[in-house]
Amino acid sequence: MQGPVQRTRINHMIRLSPIRLIDQDGEQVGVIETHEAMRMAQEAGLDLVEISPEARPPVCKIMDYGKYKYEQSKREQKSRTHGGELKEIRLGRSIKIDPHDVQIRVGQARRFLIAGHKVQITQRFRGREMAHRELGEERLFQICQDLSDVAKIEMAPRGVGRAITLVLAPDKAKIEQYKARLAKEGQEEDDDLEKLEAEVAAQNAAIGDDDDDGDDDAQDKGKSKKQRGPRDDRAGNPVDDEVADLLGEL
Repeated sequence: MQGPVQRTRINHMIRLSPIRLIDQDGEQVGVIETHEAMRMAQEAGLDLVEISPEARPPVCKIMDYGKYKYEQSKREQKSRTHGGELKEIRLGRSIKIDPHDVQIRVGQARRFLIAGHKVQITQRFRGREMAHRELGEERLFQICQDLSDVAKIEMAPRGVGRAITLVLAPDKAKIEQYKARLAKEGQEEDDDLEKLEAEVAAQNAAIGDDDDDGDDDAQDKGKSKKQRGPRDDRAGNPVDDEVADLLGEL
């Protein structure tokens, strides 16, 4: 008897009609009348829960409310325990990182920010790339723009040795709007932070953190001489091409 009482209470807290409904499988049902959504929830033996009340029409989902509250409590507890940490994401060993890899790191930063963490993004330079630091600054400012819907700039890009670093902080109001938009679209953010942290840690370790890059030019020259040969028609990385144009052919 306890389950039906709880479902009735939750359902009757939804006072507006129509609503945008997401079913128990996460599929978009569309905009329907509230009483029809209640009937569907009851037939499924589940609850009708308003997950984005500020949206118009409000977004509701058919789910197990008890399980939902339990998982939400676990996420909040984990956020209180680990939230507010500074997470570092490194953009490769040099500015020749592939644009696709940059977007992967932007996605990682977004997930950290949504979880309440600050993010430090580091762009390193090798050899003669130091003469063109503006390329790294432009990339970091573009990342600021890409994450402007969930973050605010805490520390603008600034030089640290052979690198430029940027620190972003979560913007709570924007994050709530972002979550509401995901809910309206029937999507959920990936909140497996343990897996994300392991992924970023391995990524950063592969890049390394030593700054002994003073002989990069000599290494690059030796590598260039070994690799010199007939050109082919394979497509190159546009970032590599731009850097090559700026630094000149070796």
